[in-house]
Amino acid sequence: MDQFNELVSTQLKTMDKLLYLQSELERCQQIEQQLITLRQNTELEEIREEIDRMKAELKDIHRIFEEQTEEVIRSYQDMNITIR
Repeated sequence: MDQFNELVSTQLKTMDKLLYLQSELERCQQIEQQLITLRQNTELEEIREEIDRMKAELKDIHRIFEEQTEEVIRSYQDMNITIR
C-alpha cells in the first residue's frame, strides 16, 4: 500500500508540472500571436524557440505520466492479488 500511495503522489506531482507547462505554453503562444501582429521578428524567433522547448518538455512529461500510470495500475493489481 505504501508503494501505491507513493506512486500516486509522484504521479500527482507530474500532473501538476504538466498542467503548469501547458498553461505556460498557451501563454507563450499568445505572446507569439501578439509579436506576429507587431512584427517583432527578433522577439518572435525567441518566443518560437521557447515554445518548441516547452512542447518537447511537455511531450517528455506526457510520456513519464503514461509510464507512471502503468506503474500505478500494476502496483494496484499486485496489491489486490496480495490482499486476496
